[in-house]
Amino acid sequence: METALTSKYIDGLAIEDDIVAGARDAADELGVTTIEPSVGALLALTTATLHATSILEIGTGTGVSGLWLLRGAPGATLTSIDTELDHHSHARGAFTRAGFGPAKVRLITGSAGEVLPRMNEASYDVVLVDADPADRIEHVEHALRLVRVGGTVLVTHALLGGRVADPAQRGDAVADARALLSELSTSDAVAMALSPAGDGLLHVTRLPEP
Repeated sequence: METALTSKYIDGLAIEDDIVAGARDAADELGVTTIEPSVGALLALTTATLHATSILEIGTGTGVSGLWLLRGAPGATLTSIDTELDHHSHARGAFTRAGFGPAKVRLITGSAGEVLPRMNEASYDVVLVDADPADRIEHVEHALRLVRVGGTVLVTHALLGGRVADPAQRGDAVADARALLSELSTSDAVAMALSPAGDGLLHVTRLPEP
């Protein structure tokens, strides 16, 4: 009960405007899982802190997370990948209403597994991984290649509804999430922290080589 009340309170502090609320409603109608407001606030804080000018998002949805990313860095350029054209149609409308036209937001419809290998290394200040947990390890590997030194990779739903922290839980997605967290926590190439906000937000900052 205390955890639920705390989460509700923190979400209430992350105020969403009508455009983000509309994108969230569209996600609900389409059955798209999106981030909690408290997680959105952390996305905005990250892009603002890093003075991000170039952002990559894996998993556009209807634009909720992208709008939060741009809230922290309204001058940045956002590139966002999703497999669903319908999602991009809703997201494009939300971005346009927020004042982010095609010159600021580039939407790529396709498989991230096919698109990411063709993208330039160390080209982004922030990379958000907000897609299928089954592909998480592959996406994070690409994200760490694409983010610049000092830049940050953010991974949403890192706790998979609490299953990652429950020793009784099994399954490929849970095992992969635990393996990823374990590997990153012992890596000298990155600094990482896992926030319990929402369904968990993983922060991974790429460090310079020794």
